[in-house]
Amino acid sequence: MNNRKKAGIISAVVIVLLLLLYGFWPRPVEVDAWEIKSEPFRVTIEEEGRTRVKDRYVITSPVSGIAMRLDRDVGDKVSKGETLLCLEPLRSDVLDPRRRAEAQARVQATKAALEAAKETANAAKADADLAQNELKRMQGLFKEGSATQQMLDQAEANARRAKAHLTSSNFAVEVARYEYKAAQTTLRYSAAEGVRDTTAKVPITSPVDGNILKIHHKSEGVVAAGQALVEVGNSRALEVETDVLSSDAVKIAPGTRVVYDRWGGDKPLNGIVRTVEPIGFTKISALGVEEQRVLVISDIVSPQNEWKRLGDGYRVISRFIVWENDKVLQVPTSALFRKDQDWAVFVINNKRAHLRKVDIGVKSGLMAEVLSGLKDGDLVITHPDEALEDGTRVSIRAK
Repeated sequence: MNNRKKAGIISAVVIVLLLLLYGFWPRPVEVDAWEIKSEPFRVTIEEEGRTRVKDRYVITSPVSGIAMRLDRDVGDKVSKGETLLCLEPLRSDVLDPRRRAEAQARVQATKAALEAAKETANAAKADADLAQNELKRMQGLFKEGSATQQMLDQAEANARRAKAHLTSSNFAVEVARYEYKAAQTTLRYSAAEGVRDTTAKVPITSPVDGNILKIHHKSEGVVAAGQALVEVGNSRALEVETDVLSSDAVKIAPGTRVVYDRWGGDKPLNGIVRTVEPIGFTKISALGVEEQRVLVISDIVSPQNEWKRLGDGYRVISRFIVWENDKVLQVPTSALFRKDQDWAVFVINNKRAHLRKVDIGVKSGLMAEVLSGLKDGDLVITHPDEALEDGTRVSIRAK
């Protein structure tokens, strides 16, 4: 019995020791791995952009007046020289009771002045007729020798004076008549009378063939000189404006390739940078940070039938390709970490992590170019943590 008890105790102690040994035995660290490959590589700058019509024409009112209602809608086609709407003269003011009474009194006064001018003209005509008859009588007496030359000259002067007075009186009648009409106009063309002068219209025409892009003044109403009425342009001639950080703008040059993603079509579109504007501007980011931005203007070079549904002001994602190569050895940036002054990675070999220093070239967000230190087929650990050291046993985590 004693031997059996001893054997049982020894067995129990051995089992406990084995369990403790198993529990404290170092286990492999589970890691994620990435196989190094040579693949096409691009360095891109990605920002949100929007389309816009290249040549936009804002048509303004040349004079102050009343713009007639525009019977067009946004998107309608227009031709060069086609009349879009017309401007009419401004309406007269509405007369208040005092001004209306003054206008009526002025009409009566000018009417009386016209009648007085007519009577003065009648009197002048009578004097002219009398002077003319006297001249004829004096000419007959002069031929008979009964009148002197001085008497004849006096009769001729009187006739000319009477004729001139008659002409002046007739002009005075015309002046009085026009003043009478002017006084009547104040009452006739008051806004309350509803009289409109539709003869003096100013046509507003389209300067180009294209489409209506925006309507600033749709209904009939008063407009001032220089006020915007409508915008027109060719909606098929589009360009893309993208604002990028000024630190990124210096890497982009005219001729840089652009890929437009997430614009709504089945596949990306291609473009070429036309210009990088030389002037920056300040913009507040979504996080409330002030940023210096620069506008980059690019043209869509894909066939138009691939983006015919795009219009003015549509959103696109612009990816500027600042560097690319068809075959580049690359490593995930998540596998890189600093060791002293160099870049390093952990390479898996014989189920152990081995520290290896590498030289890195260009980076593109998630990936980086490997210049030396790695080769095709190497397995590197992505997202290494502090538990890893050179020679640590590892196991690749199942995906």
